[in-house]
Amino acid sequence: MLKEHQTIKRKPNDIIIAEDVGVCFNANSSNDDYKSRIINILKGKEKLLKTPKKVWPLKSISFKGHKGEILGIIGSNGAGKTTLSKIITGILKHDKGYLHVDGKVTALFSFGMGFNKELTGRENVYLNGMMLGIDKDLIDEYIDEIHEFSDLGDFIDQPMKYYSSGMKARLGFSVAAHLQPEILILDEALNTGDAKFSRKAAEKMRELVQKAKMVIIVTHSLRFAQRNCDRLMWIDQGKVREIGDPKTIVKNYRASVPTPVKKKRSLELSKTKTTVRPNPVIEAKNLGVSFKLSSGEFWALNDLNFTIYEGEVVGIIGHNGAGKSTLCKVMTRILAPDRGTINVYGETSSLLGYGTGFNPQLTGKDNVYLNAMLLGIPKHVIDEKYDKIVEFSGIKDAINKPVKQYSSGMRSRLGFSIAAVLRPDIFIIDEALSTGDLAFRQRATERIQEMMDRAKAVVIVTHSMQFVEQVCTRAIWIEKGKIRFDGDAEEAVKLYREAMGISKQTKRASLKGDKSLKKNVVR
Repeated sequence: MLKEHQTIKRKPNDIIIAEDVGVCFNANSSNDDYKSRIINILKGKEKLLKTPKKVWPLKSISFKGHKGEILGIIGSNGAGKTTLSKIITGILKHDKGYLHVDGKVTALFSFGMGFNKELTGRENVYLNGMMLGIDKDLIDEYIDEIHEFSDLGDFIDQPMKYYSSGMKARLGFSVAAHLQPEILILDEALNTGDAKFSRKAAEKMRELVQKAKMVIIVTHSLRFAQRNCDRLMWIDQGKVREIGDPKTIVKNYRASVPTPVKKKRSLELSKTKTTVRPNPVIEAKNLGVSFKLSSGEFWALNDLNFTIYEGEVVGIIGHNGAGKSTLCKVMTRILAPDRGTINVYGETSSLLGYGTGFNPQLTGKDNVYLNAMLLGIPKHVIDEKYDKIVEFSGIKDAINKPVKQYSSGMRSRLGFSIAAVLRPDIFIIDEALSTGDLAFRQRATERIQEMMDRAKAVVIVTHSMQFVEQVCTRAIWIEKGKIRFDGDAEEAVKLYREAMGISKQTKRASLKGDKSLKKNVVR
């Protein structure tokens, strides 16, 4: 490890200094835990004993983080972004190089990671705060402000197992941002947030850098990064590819992503009137789901009526807490309705959030077999499709690593690949593509379109209005547990943006306003 006096010259405004930082993992190591043995038995294989292979997810990272700046980190899935975040926070130790961090780090990894789902939101605020070393008296002082900022209402006293991914994101950010962080790291933590909350979070981060030392954002949202960061750092294959002006970095990064070859399609998703068949796939009549809150009974879904037909790609949109994830859980039979009925005609394959259901101790390969078997897929079919799953996911080099070492994007890619390659009757995706990089989202979009040749229907829950416009044939807008609009996808997006105050005209204006928020970085 480098000694500080050898090559490092620290200036007063240097908050983070990294010089030739690298970290090493052992790949292809044997799994000795009970669950791994069971998986190997199910696969009809003896325990694999391989010589550990050294893998360097970070090879040589050098950069400086400056006081008073918002530094964005971008790159493809598996580039090393999450690994770097964990090193800065002290969760991982680097194996080479020198790292100096001047201040206490508060990190939020993905949405609600570290929350106990059996505890209420309020209890998790205290639990997370104390895990961060925050005194209970300080949490008492800020609990009302955290509650108000998260906009959870009575759900603050509801177990978090009933929260949507967006609700977890809002609470997680609220905790991290209000408990006086010196250095705040957000690793894919805002990807599931709606547009309204994203704007509020951006304003809060601007406040933070006035009081704290700096904010680091790891994200796949190039638009958010360009709009809100003072500098961007592009990581590629464990090295810093480029660092500097956000506009320039985003332009160069986009240029590096291969443009997919456009294929002539028999199905044009924006014009599918002739391809939709009159066969019902999902029918909901007077559908309702309720939760008991401290203030009384709360109807997360209230009197929903809709029919999804064979051949449709339906987007479910709405702000965080509107009821979208609850609807997905009902369609996949995870939750039972409290009133009304829902009929699903066909086998469903659901992807609820990135890597939901993955065992973090098992390898990616083990989880492929485990998840497929849970979906009722015979082993011989998995054997036949395995290579295609790995190829589509793009994580070949990491497939034999424990999933706990994966970034959120890598989990997202593997989870989607399992479900997509195995060709389900009805494919339900709930915020599962929010952490994917640009190249993977392009491939995923194409695969969803290809799936329509065989699948009966695809249902997508997302905050990406652009994705809905490009992919969906129809959109259902849910507001406070009720259907606000059901019809053409582009029309639904237009009405939703107008209601949220983010029409195209407003978006252009807000972009200019956001840029004006950026202050000069003190270096």
